[in-house]
Amino acid sequence: MTARSDAILERMMALHPKIIDLTLDRVWRLLDALGNPQNDLPPVIHIAGTNGKGSTLSMIRAGLEGAGKTVHAYTSPHLARFHERIRLAGDLISEDHLTAVLDECYAANGGESITYFEITTVAALLAMARTPADYTLLEVGLGGRLDATNVIGKPALTVITPVSFDHPQFLGNTVAEIAGEKAGILKPGVACVVSRQPEDAMAVIEARADAVGAPLLVQGRQWDAWEERGRLVYQDETGLLDLPPPALMGAHQFQNAGAAITALRHLGFGEDAAEAAVTRVSWPARMQRLRTGPLIDTHPGAEFWLDGGHNAACGETLAETLTRLPERDTHLVCGMMNTKDVAGYLAPLVPHAASLTAVSIPGETNTLPADETAKHATAAGIPAGTATSVADAVQAITAENPQARILICGSLYLAGTILRDHG
Repeated sequence: MTARSDAILERMMALHPKIIDLTLDRVWRLLDALGNPQNDLPPVIHIAGTNGKGSTLSMIRAGLEGAGKTVHAYTSPHLARFHERIRLAGDLISEDHLTAVLDECYAANGGESITYFEITTVAALLAMARTPADYTLLEVGLGGRLDATNVIGKPALTVITPVSFDHPQFLGNTVAEIAGEKAGILKPGVACVVSRQPEDAMAVIEARADAVGAPLLVQGRQWDAWEERGRLVYQDETGLLDLPPPALMGAHQFQNAGAAITALRHLGFGEDAAEAAVTRVSWPARMQRLRTGPLIDTHPGAEFWLDGGHNAACGETLAETLTRLPERDTHLVCGMMNTKDVAGYLAPLVPHAASLTAVSIPGETNTLPADETAKHATAAGIPAGTATSVADAVQAITAENPQARILICGSLYLAGTILRDHG
């Protein structure tokens, strides 16, 4: 079904030798060749941050759609198929439409150097500019300042979700440096919703906002959100909302919901949109319960969960989420990329993991070998071994404990391989 678009995407991989090379020069060149479609988008909400930006985007989308609005959305990476990255007026882009815009961008690029993410982002902008909708949601791919999505001169709103340490080889060696890259999406006169941040990150964001004249809506100042008796309480300068808890699991989702609600209220939407944001949201591979598929059918007594988080902050939120689940032995099946802080990710999970079975991520050249992941787990104090596949890992775990809770984790790329069978 996707052979044509897959073939074009494969061709695009050869246009630039580096997977990541942050600059906007190549993007501006291609956009100009295509007539600058970024100037024709419906009002844009641009979202950056280390963690939570995808969940926050999904809640904003659910809120807008609950209010009867049509919404484009661009996210990355995809899990099972590329089409997930581009939603046009609520629906995933069709194969024919995707093939057409990829072909057009490839031709307009004229064989010039451009990264895969850059040219596919331009294709998304082109498709969204040509399709009517009320709003456009753009998720930053990496950083913000030099990310291929940062080409919108006057968005309706920007959002910065929590900033933490990730991608130091591209974004900087301190949280403050990374925050500087995220703050690159701030635009003169455009309000920015800011989730609670480390103090040094907040100082950088505030300095950038002052420099460009961007008003900030900061958690703990202009708004806040918290859990109270199992419900979401939201407060801003116009009042208090008592809402159902977010449909996405984890205490961190209350903060993400708060950022989404602040965005919706700034755009002029009321309590119905806020409730839709938290009750209608869906975002795969974020502490997702797996209920169908071959693994579940083969091991009906086990409980299966999937999470794609991959940095130290994600490890902390995952650990906190596990404390909220009913008591049950939890066994990790973990695969990670070789660019990640494996020790930092695993450290918070030590008290919650009965074991860890490491796997290499299928089809990923930058996967961390399973035995390396296992060494990190052993060093952290988690009993660890390896398996050649997730299925083999699950078989070994359930042979000893048929009722185990099994959490497949460590990478969105690993999550994608699971969702292709279970999504």
